[in-house]
Amino acid sequence: MNNSKKIALAVALLCAAGTSLAQEASEIINPSWYIQPSVVGMKPDSNFGTDDKDWGGGLKFGKAVHPYWDIQLGATHVRTEDGAARYRQTTLGVDALLMLSRKQFRPFILFGVGAERDKVENQFRRVSKNSPYATAGIGFQASLSPQWSLQADIRSVRGFLRDDREYGFEQSNNKYVTVGLNYAFNPPPAPPAPAPAPVVEAPAPAPAPVAPPPPPPARFEKVTMSATELFQFDKAELRMPQTRLDEIAMALQADTSITSVDITGYTDRLGSDSYNQKLSE
Repeated sequence: MNNSKKIALAVALLCAAGTSLAQEASEIINPSWYIQPSVVGMKPDSNFGTDDKDWGGGLKFGKAVHPYWDIQLGATHVRTEDGAARYRQTTLGVDALLMLSRKQFRPFILFGVGAERDKVENQFRRVSKNSPYATAGIGFQASLSPQWSLQADIRSVRGFLRDDREYGFEQSNNKYVTVGLNYAFNPPPAPPAPAPAPVVEAPAPAPAPVAPPPPPPARFEKVTMSATELFQFDKAELRMPQTRLDEIAMALQADTSITSVDITGYTDRLGSDSYNQKLSE
């Protein structure tokens, strides 16, 4: 199985794993731009006259633009030598990273386009031309601190050579391994404050029972009934009949609410108290 098939298989596996990763709860995303110095390892296409692996470097700038996407743009430069054969490749391009997670460990799939300059020097040819390229690969980011993270990826850089007669072939396929450190210019925003817990209001106290109104005061009514000319003159003997006294007695008996009866009188309204007392005895 060649390297391109291996990368395609790895991309397919990451896509399958990414379905579940992308469904996880999203984390706080830092919208700040970041810079990425990197170390780049390259295995050049053997059609360039050498396939010896060698190292170079790169510098990119990146930014999270969506919960699922980062963009990165920058340049790399790698050169390799095999005896008298020398090959150098410089790339300038932009990558789109499909982030399968936004947690501390963030795998991604990358796609990119750009321009490459391929300089070949060997006994058969000397050529240096610019050509477009397309790239695809997989990688991951791992947070080290709020502003620092590690990034590593492997990719295939497929060049569409503009002067195939001078290079001797039409399409190149270089393999890259990149390890870099991302530094965000600003720290991530603070997480939103948790929503305050709902306040459950205590139920209003039940109204105090209303005291029944006091009973109405006992009804007190004073009724005066009188009768005159009941006695014979200068005597303590009643005159008969006494219709008025009978009416008073019947009225007292008929009213059950009467609780007290005071009877006062005299036999001779003209006499003194002592004289009337003597008559009544």
